[in-house]
Amino acid sequence: MDWIDPVSIFLVFALTLIFITKIASSWSSRIREDFPPGPRPLPIIGNLHIFNLKRPYQTLLKLSETYGPVFSVQMGFTKMVVLSGYETVKEALVNQADAFAERPKVPLFEELSKGNGIIFSHGKNWKVMRRFTLSTLRDFGMGKAAIEDRIVEECGYLIENIDSQKGKPFDPTIIMNAAVANIIVSILLGKRFGYEDPQFVRLLKMINETVRVGGWPSVAVYNMFPALGFLLKGHKMLLRNRDEMHAFVQVTFIEHLKNLDKNDQRSLIDAFLIKQQEEKNDNDGYFHNENLKSLVGNLFAAGMETTSTTLRWGFLLMMKYPKIQKKVQDEIARVLGSNPPRTEHRTKMPYTDAVVHEIQRFANILPLNLPHETTVDVTLKGYFIPKNTYIIPLLASVLRDQSEWEKPDVFYPEHFLDSEGKFVKKEAFMPFSAGRRMCVGENLAKMELFLFFTSLLQRFTFHPAPGVSSSDLDLTPAVGFATPPMPHQICAVPRA
Repeated sequence: MDWIDPVSIFLVFALTLIFITKIASSWSSRIREDFPPGPRPLPIIGNLHIFNLKRPYQTLLKLSETYGPVFSVQMGFTKMVVLSGYETVKEALVNQADAFAERPKVPLFEELSKGNGIIFSHGKNWKVMRRFTLSTLRDFGMGKAAIEDRIVEECGYLIENIDSQKGKPFDPTIIMNAAVANIIVSILLGKRFGYEDPQFVRLLKMINETVRVGGWPSVAVYNMFPALGFLLKGHKMLLRNRDEMHAFVQVTFIEHLKNLDKNDQRSLIDAFLIKQQEEKNDNDGYFHNENLKSLVGNLFAAGMETTSTTLRWGFLLMMKYPKIQKKVQDEIARVLGSNPPRTEHRTKMPYTDAVVHEIQRFANILPLNLPHETTVDVTLKGYFIPKNTYIIPLLASVLRDQSEWEKPDVFYPEHFLDSEGKFVKKEAFMPFSAGRRMCVGENLAKMELFLFFTSLLQRFTFHPAPGVSSSDLDLTPAVGFATPPMPHQICAVPRA
């Protein structure tokens, strides 16, 4: 074989570099002067070199100090506009809701969902799936006594499990995931699982792994350069988990088809299959099997991961701040005694309610939010943002906005209390996002957080593992698509 002349290699390399630089330069020249400002991108990689890829929200918070509440960054070849601070995020997602209502076509999300389901879907499909999901969740009790009864019942199973630890240290991740997952599973599948059911444990670990891996730097690199997917371990793992989840859903809905009764719908899957039969002659129908698999996977993951992660932050924070834990328990004893909590008690327990809200604010579990995309050309804060622009509504900047929170970087329940100790709503409290794409399960999550948190603090006092003091506990979030606490153990000591 003839060897290629090193000079030729150099010339090809040099010409390629010149070509890429020319493209980048011509692209930059097409950007309007009133496009949001941002750091100067390099050819090919954009602003990748300045990012903390493990915690990108930290880079964006820092950049907002330099460039203001509306600025741009470039990741690979993709221009993104970042919205920072409560006023800006509200202006976009609420006041101009329709203009910011799309999801961008992010390579990983597109490959995982193919535009199906609800979280990463687009256009009419998203509207149909969202409408169906909201109405079905309501039909199966979201926000009503029926689902509250299920949560209270599940609290009983969770208390039993924690009681069996006999005050010894344990990792709360799996059992908290299982308890919370059983609520959404009861709606999706019409059943509950035992905490040690092997199939259930596998599904929980898989969702946990997917959320964790979704925040790996290699996944960010894949989204910029999809051609490198074959090199990235995390990308393959996510696809494998997606296939396994879809296979589980398929087996489940085939089973549901055997006893499907329009007049006795047992679950969301039943409701979806009924819709599917009603539109079976519609070639443009949305109630097809791929949408069902993605929808159930989306709701299973979202319904478990965010609430479970928030609760784990809650018990970690109670161990970190035992005086706050004691104050919550005193209010529980005063208002409830030994009676199980119900949602009607929330208004009588302002301090506990404030603590639950502050856990959500401080935990900040989706600091980047989920990405949005503009549906039309739009002007925001004097800047022009073209149609189909990738938007990052930076939730971390809202939940820690210095102009909205007295002590934004401190765990401080008084953020939600007035001078008389009464609960106060805060407009800048947006852990479920806002606007057209806000979380469909917000009401369910709020009910779960209050009931699980209050039930467990009624029965147990949480302490760090022996040899670990409260001051030693690390509040640095772990790396992931959502940001859970670092792995830790807890001791739940039964209260007298």
